[in-house]
Amino acid sequence: MIERIHIYHTNDIHSHFEYWPRIQSFLLEKQKLHQAAGEEVLLFDIGDFSDRWHPFTEGTRGKGNTELLNETGYRAVTIGNNEGITFPHEDLAALYKEAKFDVLVANLYEAEQVRPDWCLPYKIYETRKGTKIGVTAVTTYYQKLYNLLGWELTEPFTELEIQLNRMKEEADILIVLSHLGIHDDKKLTQLFPQIDLILGSHTHHYFMEGEKVDHTLMAAGGKHGQFVGYVELHVDHKAQSIPLLKARLFESQLLPAVQDEEKVIQHFMDRGKAQLDETVAIIDEPFFYSWKEISELALLLCDAVHEWCEAECTIINSGLVLADLQKGRVTKFHLHQMLPHPINPCTVELSGAELKEIILEAEREDWPEVEVIGLGFRGKVMGKFVYRGIEVDKEKLQVQINGEPIDSERMYKLGTVDLFTFGKYFPGIKRSPDKTYFMPEFLRDIMAWKLKRL
Repeated sequence: MIERIHIYHTNDIHSHFEYWPRIQSFLLEKQKLHQAAGEEVLLFDIGDFSDRWHPFTEGTRGKGNTELLNETGYRAVTIGNNEGITFPHEDLAALYKEAKFDVLVANLYEAEQVRPDWCLPYKIYETRKGTKIGVTAVTTYYQKLYNLLGWELTEPFTELEIQLNRMKEEADILIVLSHLGIHDDKKLTQLFPQIDLILGSHTHHYFMEGEKVDHTLMAAGGKHGQFVGYVELHVDHKAQSIPLLKARLFESQLLPAVQDEEKVIQHFMDRGKAQLDETVAIIDEPFFYSWKEISELALLLCDAVHEWCEAECTIINSGLVLADLQKGRVTKFHLHQMLPHPINPCTVELSGAELKEIILEAEREDWPEVEVIGLGFRGKVMGKFVYRGIEVDKEKLQVQINGEPIDSERMYKLGTVDLFTFGKYFPGIKRSPDKTYFMPEFLRDIMAWKLKRL
């Protein structure tokens, strides 16, 4: 009377396909074996599977990623912030049009609290032996950014309470696909002890054998396909006891190699490159970049952000630029390689005193070597800061804005990039209450606009 249910899960792949052929082969083989044994198997992805840093995802607008999920037999997925706030509204609405799996997102709505027709708040999966598994999902609460793209996002804890209450009368087992991060997942175990299993993501954490908090098991698999997660459930129908759950991770690089896997990985790049082979501009001279010195490409990007945002002054880091532009034809692929980041331009309202503090901090000599991880940044180091409308005398600690001494009392509109509004680098920018994000355009879109105007 013991029923074995097998759950496999992935999260935060971020379009890193280095291990994908092995992961896909492994998951297909495991599903085949469990099904042949008459045992139930479920496969979930917990968001950020699609990331526009990779040409394959950019060129296919994420639909190529959906094809991969279809081919692998996923039962359900949820969205992360890389699906939710890096794709324009129309692209996200079309992303799963050909999906052969369920898309579960409880806290995402169209305008006026209308649920999108492509996702469900929860789903009850019934095994052949009659066990009912209730699955719901929530994504990170970036409410303002979703609103700018035409979505409404509800508070995930409130939404979870509603969905768990709906499922509890019908389901024997409750599972949450959480793209909230480890800290919120731990809160969930305290607020909703009725949850049997939380499959986590977003903060790229992992548990080699899961982590048990009272009745609830938490499981997560890191990032970039480093691990495939597995949870085994034992349901004793005779005793009607609490299901027994055991978790583990499979390290992807140790999975069996796949024939021609390098060719498969290269195919993703080639397909994306072909779909991005569209001329943006033709330039008469090459543009070069540098992280250690002020370069013409970094200055051109700074000018583009400044003009697009209609800012009074602008600051960006040269580490954003990852490739030169050669003379002649410039394609979408070239701009994607140069600026692969899912980063948007923005403006921030700051007092002169706050702005001066930020600018003098940006003049630190160690910035070019500072490693930057996360926040949408897909480069390596911060690089040297470049300006538009800003002059600095480091010896006298003086700053001029558009040729005039900075006024400590006056408010200024600073153009910059959104990573500084989320990160720890400039506290004055992060805590400013007056921020305007320009979405859905990424920096490469702004650069394309600028090149066309040259």
